Amino acid sequence: MVVLNKIYTRTGDKGDTALGNGDRVAKHDARVEAYGTSDELNCFVGVARLQAEGETDAALSRIQNDLFDLGADLCRPDMAKDAEAEYPPLRMNDAQVDRLEAEIDVMNADLEPLRSFILPGGTPLAAQLHVCRTIARRAERLATALADHEAVNDIAVRYLNRLSDWFFVAARVANNGGKDDVLWVPGANR
Repeated sequence: MVVLNKIYTRTGDKGDTALGNGDRVAKHDARVEAYGTSDELNCFVGVARLQAEGETDAALSRIQNDLFDLGADLCRPDMAKDAEAEYPPLRMNDAQVDRLEAEIDVMNADLEPLRSFILPGGTPLAAQLHVCRTIARRAERLATALADHEAVNDIAVRYLNRLSDWFFVAARVANNGGKDDVLWVPGANR
């Protein structure tokens, strides 16, 4: 359980921060960029929830919790030392990816196949979900860049990949089941 009695600590005043294992790194470290972007995404999911109702809101709530799990996973290096840790590190798992896939399949079942790329927009919820999609893609790029140099849970990367797909399909659902998608017209303004 996390207990936050004091919000400011002054420990990062010189531009560094603590990772989940206690190591201190620069605030612009690749690992901090990756989990910081998942936190940014979580904030935008919160904004999208202002427009969401019912099962969409419930799914976005689950995603917000997953994104905290993802941040906990990404902020903890040294996966090989997980067994030695005083507290077992929280890692993303296959069930979280499987849940996204199952939700995508349900949402996608009633959508017409795309015959064109779509422009981000439509309803306010769809527009917000497209913003979430692009931030999820950025978080994925940052996580894969980090994985080029350090150990990263491959399930965390798969989760981000699937999550951006989830946001895309959910945006189509929010656009009246895809009927109000804004289609790209190549060269329309030449």
